[in-house]
Amino acid sequence: MDNFNKGKEYIRRAVEADNKGDFKTALDNYKTGVQYFILYAKYCNDRVQQQTIQSKIEEYMTRAEVLRSSMSTPKPVAAPAGGAPGASGESKSGDGESKKLQDALSSAIVTEKPNVKWEDVAGLEMAKEALKEAVILPTRFPELFVGKRTPWRGILLYGPPGTGKSYLAKAVATEADGTFYSVSSSDLVSKWQGESERLVKQLFTMARENTPSIIFIDEVDSMGSARSDGENDSVRRLKTEFLVQMQGVGHDSENMLVLAATNTPWEIDPAMRRRFEKRIYIPLPDEKARATMVKIHLGKTPHELKESDFGEIARRTDFYSGSDISVLVRAALMEPVKTCREARQFMHVGGKYRPVDKDGPFVTACSFCHVHTSMCETPCPYNLVPCKSCGCVSCTLYDLPERSLDVPVVGMKHFLKALERSKPSVGRTELERFEKWTSEFGECGTAGE
Repeated sequence: MDNFNKGKEYIRRAVEADNKGDFKTALDNYKTGVQYFILYAKYCNDRVQQQTIQSKIEEYMTRAEVLRSSMSTPKPVAAPAGGAPGASGESKSGDGESKKLQDALSSAIVTEKPNVKWEDVAGLEMAKEALKEAVILPTRFPELFVGKRTPWRGILLYGPPGTGKSYLAKAVATEADGTFYSVSSSDLVSKWQGESERLVKQLFTMARENTPSIIFIDEVDSMGSARSDGENDSVRRLKTEFLVQMQGVGHDSENMLVLAATNTPWEIDPAMRRRFEKRIYIPLPDEKARATMVKIHLGKTPHELKESDFGEIARRTDFYSGSDISVLVRAALMEPVKTCREARQFMHVGGKYRPVDKDGPFVTACSFCHVHTSMCETPCPYNLVPCKSCGCVSCTLYDLPERSLDVPVVGMKHFLKALERSKPSVGRTELERFEKWTSEFGECGTAGE
């Protein structure tokens, strides 16, 4: 039996159970029948028949959603008159549907501030000012926006991976006095026909009811790519609903901002691109910003770097993104750990054991007989007795007592070792593509460019 006939048989059982009030059996059969119809539609070459079956799939999935929702409430929804599965019961459970959609989107609401301040974002002054105009000023100084002067309703941040687009969004979530919704395509895409567009509509409804609000959509290209003839019908409806909601026709969208980020702006549908009034390029950090990033990522970690060292690191990291700088600093911070792990001698100073670099001037000595190991013929136990000739204990890191280690302070030599193994993640050809798109549709997010 082919997929179509299998699906038809399961739907027949579903309708029969639906009419008898056996909603659990009906739901299971609707779901199985729809799965077979989806497989059939996927490989069907007859476009007219494919559209017909897609319509039926939507009808049965709508009914299945109504049943699934009603089973969690005291009063089940009765089957439609005549036994034909449809969407007539949806209005009776409208409140339940809205509640279910709100619950599905509850994880998107950022309730705890990420604690990222504007000053934590190195450079990108123009991008920060645009976000302040759209988020901070309308709530603190509403008198600035009267008449035709209105704040930005849609801002697109684009640029190479790791340049700080999502980090800027965290700063907005921290600094903004309002509700922040952080969503991705996985939050809005559902396997149930028709639910994806209802999720989008519910998201914007929640945002309008809780103004001031910001909807942040990361990797917006995954749900807003250019529409095509061979595109799945459900995906097309999702994009259409998103465009309608962003346009805000018939809705009050005051004090609401849609903020989005993408690494591939050229893949975004032209209609969606138009709805983002400001399209801001987040480029690779310049030399000054890179030096600031190194300081930010070092934080309160003890170090002996001078201001000139920060400048030297910045000069050596051309074409590095903010994410690359973060990885570089972490690699440099791990160098003292590597020194301790590889050390075979530890200088005993002030009750602490300081590792002696394996490339240093000391030679390994036996801590038991106090002679150089090259001269020692007897296997000797580690007993942490300093060598009389060099003052060091010959052992490994794991032989030391707990909390007795004098950890080396991070210095320029550690950064130089990390730089030997580090490489930027963004290529020149990628940058050229971003610059070309910026010249056509966007503006740069750094001051003075």
